[in-house]
Amino acid sequence: MTSTQSLSGKIVLVTGASRGIGFHAALEAGRRGAHVIAVARTVGGLEELDDAIQKLGSTTTLVPVDLRDGDAIDRLGAAIFGRWKRLDGVVGNAAMLGTLSPVAHVDPKEFDKVMALNVTANYRLIRSVDLLLRQSEAGRAVFVSSSSARSARAFWGPYAASKAALEALIKSYAAEVEGATKIKVNAFYPGALRTAMRARAFPGEDAETLQSPSVVAPKLIDMIEPGYAENRMLFDWESSELRAL
Repeated sequence: MTSTQSLSGKIVLVTGASRGIGFHAALEAGRRGAHVIAVARTVGGLEELDDAIQKLGSTTTLVPVDLRDGDAIDRLGAAIFGRWKRLDGVVGNAAMLGTLSPVAHVDPKEFDKVMALNVTANYRLIRSVDLLLRQSEAGRAVFVSSSSARSARAFWGPYAASKAALEALIKSYAAEVEGATKIKVNAFYPGALRTAMRARAFPGEDAETLQSPSVVAPKLIDMIEPGYAENRMLFDWESSELRAL
């Protein structure tokens, strides 16, 4: 059982923190005592998160930004360095589903939007925070992926391709930091949860049959704990399986 204040004094950044998995991951980090840098486009959701974390006795820095703005990500990294000189944990959660459609029918602008948020934004984030993670005594990063990266079912082409690309990206990054730094980089499959993205993907599904995204938050935050020793691994929530990326 993780100590309730095991992240006390730690600085943790969570993307897509205004709702769903990101909201609950940020809340769990705050529950464990971290100062949470919460990144999302939706100001209202970030303010709700701030209220909830303050009730737990922790603090936040709210960053309302579109992660497809690479220059804004660079400015965020510089601001974190200016204030704290380090970053202890990153939860790369922000993503979009895009339109479910035959690959040949996908609008080029829609394809670009999916890749920009699901892949390029995470590359820009890594580029911006790598030095900060290196300054931590135990820098940890976990990125939320999807089994779609490997199943690549019909009509899910852009989303599946983006998650496969994300996994290749973080697998390479994890290999680069292994041994040379104290950083650990891993991936997480949350499975089917009661989220807005799931509702868009399966509009006829009874949402009440699905678990809340809050159920995965403890395990997700376990993966950015200073004592988490795995690197270049993938945890699948539904199967409880840890395997190599």
